[in-house]
Amino acid sequence: MNFDDIVTFHGHACPGLAMGYRASILAIRELTLDHSRDEEVVAVVENKSCAVDAIQMMTGCTFGKGNLIFKDYGKQVYTFMKRPGGEAVRVAVTWSPPQGKKEAVMWKRYMADDRSQNVLEAVKILKAAKRKAILAAKEGELFTFKKMVIPLPAKARIYPSINCSACNEKVMEPKAVIINNSVYCKPCAAQ
Repeated sequence: MNFDDIVTFHGHACPGLAMGYRASILAIRELTLDHSRDEEVVAVVENKSCAVDAIQMMTGCTFGKGNLIFKDYGKQVYTFMKRPGGEAVRVAVTWSPPQGKKEAVMWKRYMADDRSQNVLEAVKILKAAKRKAILAAKEGELFTFKKMVIPLPAKARIYPSINCSACNEKVMEPKAVIINNSVYCKPCAAQ
């Protein structure tokens, strides 16, 4: 699979996608991973950035199969594990893009929700330059990584669905909330 395949899935080329692509390549090489058809590979991602789409495509880890695990730490860290032995590699992004004063000003304006034509054009150029730099960089410039053997998470389980007493929508049994002997989904239980 190449970067263009990942872009087609994601919808656009961006720095985050490039970073996830490069992190996946490192993990695939270090753990000699094959594309996960079931749960042979597990990926734990510590953010919900564009990088996760690349990791999903490159490794075959998905939320639906239960082998893509999201931990909302806001960190650019990705841990890849191989079943059955628990061999793993933890990949942490260390790269910082070079940035001049003009670029910093434009990025700050964009982050403050300035969507004027000149800001959008500047950010588009900045993102393209970052993406190209990430794809061309040496691994050691982008990441630190550590190989280890760790306990694997349990394989995904399929649970029965039950109906919420309020909205009548199905909810996975272990996620249901029981109030006064009635079953509720979390949103209805919170009302």
